[in-house]
Amino acid sequence: MQSIQERSAFHITGFPMLLLVLAAIGGAIYFLAQVEATSGMSLIPAVGIGIATFFTLPGFLVVQPNDARVLVFLGKYSGTIRTSGFYWANPFAQKIRVSLRVRNFNSDKLKVNDSRGNPIEIAAVVVWRVTDSARALFDVEHYSGFVAIQSETAIRAVASRFPYDPHEDETSLRGDPDAVSEALKSEIQDRLDVAGVEVVEARLSHLAYATEIAQAMLRRQQAQAIVAARREIVEGAVGMVKMGLEQLEEYGIVELDTERKAQMVNNLLVALVADSEAQPVINTGTVY
Repeated sequence: MQSIQERSAFHITGFPMLLLVLAAIGGAIYFLAQVEATSGMSLIPAVGIGIATFFTLPGFLVVQPNDARVLVFLGKYSGTIRTSGFYWANPFAQKIRVSLRVRNFNSDKLKVNDSRGNPIEIAAVVVWRVTDSARALFDVEHYSGFVAIQSETAIRAVASRFPYDPHEDETSLRGDPDAVSEALKSEIQDRLDVAGVEVVEARLSHLAYATEIAQAMLRRQQAQAIVAARREIVEGAVGMVKMGLEQLEEYGIVELDTERKAQMVNNLLVALVADSEAQPVINTGTVY
């Protein structure tokens, strides 16, 4: 396939040409008036000026800010006009408008499998713009549709590369949104380079487990959260028990043998770790 790179097309400011056209129209009117006044005057100059003016008029064009006009003459790419303003260019060339503005593509919710094989629903927003108007028009068919299809393909590829939930220091879809966004942007950009399109930003807009496993995965997440919370509580309780025993021995408040230390540790851990509040039992000594 022949790859085409964008280049500047021949064009001039439209105002001098507009003055020239107005002057030609005035000259044609003058010759017509002379023909009416003098029967021997030929119509050829007036007709010639009129034909030249008629074929000159299609050369005028206005380029809006952040727009471009691609010129195609006799099936060949002539160049692109990017700068906004009023211009005159080849009147016989086809002038195709290409928007250079930033656009959004919001993908549908896609059902894919993550790296662990879990079915998930995922969607993304892709911000993009055309940087090479020639490649966008001539290297792909309908560049807007090309962006949509390739973006969805890239979303599927990235989703299958990462797990949904993190495991240890593993990068995940839910736990590392910035890293996933960078990977998604790079994946989409690699696919859209052929179309002369730049990806400004790509971020996930929807992420969830598929409905058939959502309840099971929610219970698993709850169980993992409970285990993590319990682990933290136990670690804190063990530290508090250790600190309590060390301070009792340091200040000489009471001397505990191994059996009483074990009993005290048991009581403290029950009081600190139990879900319900501990009910203290006060020992008042032996009653005779």
